[in-house]
Amino acid sequence: MKFLFDFFPILLFFGVFKIAEIYEQAAFGLVSATMGGLVAGGGIKPDQAPIMLATVVAIIATCLQIAYVKLRGRKVDGMLWISFLIITVFGSLTIYFHDDTFIKWKPTIIYWIFALTMFVAQFGFHKNMMRQAMEAQIKLPEEVWKNVGLSWMIFFFVLGFVNLLAAFVIFKGNTSAWVSFKAFGINGILLVFIIGQTFFLSKYIEDEEKVEEKV
Repeated sequence: MKFLFDFFPILLFFGVFKIAEIYEQAAFGLVSATMGGLVAGGGIKPDQAPIMLATVVAIIATCLQIAYVKLRGRKVDGMLWISFLIITVFGSLTIYFHDDTFIKWKPTIIYWIFALTMFVAQFGFHKNMMRQAMEAQIKLPEEVWKNVGLSWMIFFFVLGFVNLLAAFVIFKGNTSAWVSFKAFGINGILLVFIIGQTFFLSKYIEDEEKVEEKV
């Protein structure tokens, strides 16, 4: 359920972009009528409309996520606040300069902030963020927890480079392909990483179950 909650802005970003891409002239008219005063130069090209609409929707979707959590009386996760800040700043730059370079950098900045935050927490304050998130579900030796935390740091750091490679090398000049990769490629990589780590940790789960049976 949390995965779907986190995926909500990404899914809307993808959906709105693809629809606006199909109906480009309609999207261009909508953007020109509603955001003409918000962009540098006062106007955009028709092919810039899809990314601008998708960016606005992504910002609104993230705001709705925070509002939903607040209305339920829960504490907003720090990572969600970071995502909100980054999408608002980089999304606003994308809209004002009608340049998709900024929104393409946004995932990388978020991944690197995640990696840096985990690094500082684990090695600066001796707080393993992955342990705090997972310890209620699984018990692991201290050394394994350190490796789990380190693996996520490296993963997010590398994932940031993967996004840049896709945005500015592999799909250079093809924003539509990058949007599809962002929605499904990056999340596919994340899913493969989680599955791989689950297999790695499964032996510790099995060992724990054997110990409980003996007791």
